[in-house]
Amino acid sequence: MQEFVMTTDIMIVLGVLTFAILLFIFEWVRVDVVGIIMMIVLPLLGVITPKQAISGLSSNAVVSIIAVIIIGAGLDKTGVMNILARHIIKLAGKSETRIMAMIAATVGFISSFMQNIGAAALFMPAATRISKQLAVPVSRILMPMGFCAIIGGCITLVGSSPLILLNDLMESWWNNNQSLIGGIAFEPFGLFTVTPMGVALLAAGIAYFALMGRWILPAVRSKGDATLMTSHTETLYSTKVGKKIFEIDIPENWETKTLDELNFRPTYKCTIVAISKDGGRKLIMSPVREDTIGPGDVIAVLGLPENVKRAASDLGWNLKEDLDIFAEALSPNNAGVVEAVVPPNSKLIGKTMRELHFRKKFQVNPIALYKDNKILRANISRMKLRAGDAILLLGPWEKFHVLKERGVLLFTEDLKGEIMRTEKAPYAVACLVLALVMALGFHVQLSIALLSGAIGMVLLKVMSIDEAYQSVDWMTIFLLAGLIPLGIAFETTGAARFIATTIMQALGSISPFMLLLVIGLLTSFFTLVASNVGATVLLVPLVMNMALEAGADPKMAALVVGIAASNTFVLPTHQVNALIMRPGGYKTLDYVRAGSGMTILYLAVMMGVLYFFYGISA
Repeated sequence: MQEFVMTTDIMIVLGVLTFAILLFIFEWVRVDVVGIIMMIVLPLLGVITPKQAISGLSSNAVVSIIAVIIIGAGLDKTGVMNILARHIIKLAGKSETRIMAMIAATVGFISSFMQNIGAAALFMPAATRISKQLAVPVSRILMPMGFCAIIGGCITLVGSSPLILLNDLMESWWNNNQSLIGGIAFEPFGLFTVTPMGVALLAAGIAYFALMGRWILPAVRSKGDATLMTSHTETLYSTKVGKKIFEIDIPENWETKTLDELNFRPTYKCTIVAISKDGGRKLIMSPVREDTIGPGDVIAVLGLPENVKRAASDLGWNLKEDLDIFAEALSPNNAGVVEAVVPPNSKLIGKTMRELHFRKKFQVNPIALYKDNKILRANISRMKLRAGDAILLLGPWEKFHVLKERGVLLFTEDLKGEIMRTEKAPYAVACLVLALVMALGFHVQLSIALLSGAIGMVLLKVMSIDEAYQSVDWMTIFLLAGLIPLGIAFETTGAARFIATTIMQALGSISPFMLLLVIGLLTSFFTLVASNVGATVLLVPLVMNMALEAGADPKMAALVVGIAASNTFVLPTHQVNALIMRPGGYKTLDYVRAGSGMTILYLAVMMGVLYFFYGISA
């Protein structure tokens, strides 16, 4: 085996690598700044060219990530991700563990036939929505999802770049070493040769987070997580109107009444904000006085707890512990309570909300009226509005945006959410299908296929080009673009080959099983500091030679490289880990804490499957 010596370039690259890891761990600068520093330092030190230093900005991986984020944003804006989130919640309930497991398993499966970064980016909007809706820390969902997206690439031979390359690399080595292998014909691995390994690894990853997640994952809330009220609105109104929505079952023996007949708000100082009929198949989200409440209905009520309990007790209704029917529609992710002011030129001036059919027309619930320095609750629909009056409203964020666009009201705080373009949902799905068909069916380069889907979103008016730009997390993009030249430097200077060769020569004579374990460890290290493709191209011929010398199966040695190339959890250097870092609120030490155990488990399961399923004896 050819010997390699330590060169000045290798020492420089190892020094820069150490510096980058320290920057990640101690967070002296933001992670995207680390990426930009790498793009500057490496060419200045002469270990790569300036062209190589900025090649990450135009790499297939980075362009693919930009495109798939735009596609995901288009699916989210049209409500497709809402539907997906609804089905997941319906199946998983409100259990944090079940939700995590279902999302992780789904993304892992998708990754078996699609690039893992694409699967993770596509699913991230749904995961974030579920986090907000059920008040589950987003950090408890995104890291398991990301890790399982990486692992899912091992379920089939087309699930990850290293495995896609594997047969070609092995065949090339095989043809060049016919004299050493006795002229035996090369038999490539089949599509599902790795499936037992991938399924076992995915199951182990899900079990790891299900059992250990609460101790190894931080509890970081998703951006914008809140109750229905902002702190501003809560300070002004909560002591008068309450800040929580209660769900109440109407018993079967209840006599049907209209809201007008019930006279609920003047009597109990609470507001009925929604009615569910026919077991939840029909939701009335802005009920008017002619709407009825009948046997078997479910209502949502906003009010002070003591008032709601008194109303339920007096009327014989069944107060539920938590939201069920209205859990999605009235979650802080989809609806809120906001304050709006009547502007001087508003068409509302001089009219009552009843005259305007306010609830029916705008699909929001007036809760209180701030008039003459008083907060009024009863009979507010009959009071004439004046410029400067403030109305407390409850409703979907989308409806508030419509009111804002029309200039009907001025809102005293920033509105969450956006106007959903549900009518464009078929076009959004079509753009995704187009991208997948181009990539999987016609083998168009992934970045071009995904860009086709992304630009389709713009041309079909699913979203504007400005919205597409705004949807991309450019911090993540520059982090990835800066890590790519570091991997190039690690490979082109010979640093990777020097380390690999030195270790292999130091091993001496060991059993085939121990050799495969060392190969797994070596590959796992390289995927943390170099690209998984670069590590695979470098190590496959090297380990096949070592396996031949040790009396082991060269093909199994190559397979271990292909599988272990996905064992990259300890640092945010993998594309998927970098993608989820900012949305999940993770720090580098979070990856070290959760990724260390995952790395050990990954190796243990991999070796166990090799022993029991593939027949590699110890």
